[in-house]
Amino acid sequence: MFLGEDLLGWLLLALGGAMAVGNAMALVRPPLARDDEDLERPPMWRSILYIVLGTLAALWALATLVG
Repeated sequence: MFLGEDLLGWLLLALGGAMAVGNAMALVRPPLARDDEDLERPPMWRSILYIVLGTLAALWALATLVG
């Protein structure tokens, strides 16, 4: 099979990890405001929800790859 048998598991692990880490970093260090339309900080509850969903997806993928 092209790129291995566990391609979907690896892709889910990468996507979930990037989703969790990216949103956590946006909360820790928000981007600099460039325009008046930019938000000062990302919305807190949306970021926490994305961190939780990304972590769950990454853990599920890791359990699939290990098991």
